[in-house]
Amino acid sequence: MADEPLDPPPAPSPSPPAAASPLALLRPRREAFEYGLLPISKLIFPEGTLAQTLAQLKDKLAAAAPDGRVGAAALAEALQIPTEQAALALGTLAAVLPAEDPALGDGGESADLRDVLLFLYIQSYKRLVPRSTHKDSPAVADVWPSTSAFDGYLSALSPIQLVRSNSRRFMPSQADEEIHQLSFLQKHMANILTLLADSVEGKADDSLQVLTMETFEHLGFLVRFSEGTSLSQAATFFANSDPDMPAAPVPAAQVLEWISQNIASSLQHSAEKSAAKESSQQIVSDLDVTMADASTSQPRNSSPSTNPVYYRNTTFVEGFSKTSVVKHASDVKGQSVKVLNCHDSVIYILAPLKYATVYGCSDSTVVLGAVGKVVKVEHCERVHIIAAAKRICIANCRECIFYLGVNRQPLVLGENHKLQVAPFNTYYPQLREHMMQVGVDLTVNKWDQPFVLGAVDPHDSLSHPAGVSDVKAEYATCLDPDLFTNFLIPSWFGAEVQEPTNCNPFPLPEIYGASQSKKHSALEDIQKTIRDLQLDDNRRRELMSALHAQFKDWLYASGNIRQLYCLQGD
Repeated sequence: MADEPLDPPPAPSPSPPAAASPLALLRPRREAFEYGLLPISKLIFPEGTLAQTLAQLKDKLAAAAPDGRVGAAALAEALQIPTEQAALALGTLAAVLPAEDPALGDGGESADLRDVLLFLYIQSYKRLVPRSTHKDSPAVADVWPSTSAFDGYLSALSPIQLVRSNSRRFMPSQADEEIHQLSFLQKHMANILTLLADSVEGKADDSLQVLTMETFEHLGFLVRFSEGTSLSQAATFFANSDPDMPAAPVPAAQVLEWISQNIASSLQHSAEKSAAKESSQQIVSDLDVTMADASTSQPRNSSPSTNPVYYRNTTFVEGFSKTSVVKHASDVKGQSVKVLNCHDSVIYILAPLKYATVYGCSDSTVVLGAVGKVVKVEHCERVHIIAAAKRICIANCRECIFYLGVNRQPLVLGENHKLQVAPFNTYYPQLREHMMQVGVDLTVNKWDQPFVLGAVDPHDSLSHPAGVSDVKAEYATCLDPDLFTNFLIPSWFGAEVQEPTNCNPFPLPEIYGASQSKKHSALEDIQKTIRDLQLDDNRRRELMSALHAQFKDWLYASGNIRQLYCLQGD
């Protein structure tokens, strides 16, 4: 279903709010929109009845949870969904809250009713539609055949086409998506505040609805100020409140006026900035040079993007081809990393993170050190993902292998083909320390328990081919233990660690451990056989030369020779 057009931003108020300076702009919390949407049909309500349906749902949940905490059973009953889906919803909510909720925990035991309502409200959000792409690129035809299972709505987003067709011209930028999200909130903010507000006792008039400071702070799930000021401190009606004396509730209409002014000012600022950027990039466009094109020749530890949106809380690794890239903790800005449109490369993100996205990559290996909230992998082909994380979400990928150390079931969405999962298979000196920093539990690994949802994501604004909604999503299969190997991360820097991680922190399942032992034994037998050979010096040199030649041939055939060249350049 096509996304309904959002209302245009209103004209800016003649008296702008004090908090809307360029250094204190109201922005959407991208994490909620990027990692908090689930393609469960009963969580997504028609826009025309959204407010009314959620108001009725609020009454049901409030009656079932007099303490204001909603558990999976109550949510399942109210929405008429399986309990495991309700638990998944609460677990997803836990992963995208701006602050930890001890009562909710990682497993989604019970959530604040207000957070649940906000979470359910944004399930109706649709992602921004990509701009038109070239459909006749000869550079794509030889590597992305027309018989691809990803034809139809995924063909415009195929990984190789993204890389080879100057994808940054067609895919929405971070700034575009942020404007789209803020416009969605602008359109729905009156309904959202009505949903959160309490009526003054004895009064039925909606104009007398009020919000307490505590309830107002829950809006931090959706919006934040760019410089990190809390909402209540930025709002004139709650600023400098005495912590020992709770601030008086504020009329919802007053809150709506304040937040609407801030959204309008932020949208106006973004529009002006976008116009200036487009004007400055016109020369670059005329020269047919894009940032993604230029990035492939940059040093391994450089970041191809200079867009300030990326640096507020996200580090980019974008557009790399046929190279190796490493990011250590000191290289990461913020607590989120996005690996975008990389081809035939090896990407190492050896840092503690909250969120990580791998999008539009092909024929690559991506190593994610420790991710405390969510890893999301979308539209990738023939990619190996190695991740130690609390959660991972896999959507619309094919022929990928996931080597996982995950505390929650891997979530598999969309149309996937020939996915394989395997136990985590690597380490680096700081890994255990990074896992402790972000709260990844090395004693729990649910790599082989995927949770599979439907084939089509209703949040995606792309058109879908007829009948695809009836396609049953494929399960990921477990990698053959005989094909399982450890992945060795080269030691680029000799950083000293008090207790370095010198082996895989996740215990291997017995069948995979036995396979590894068998391979080690075979290697030792070969080494012993070579040592025991009674050869003169000339024959020994010939044998070593033959072995080196075979190894060199393998390095070139596998593409691993490129990693050696990258290491040589350090």
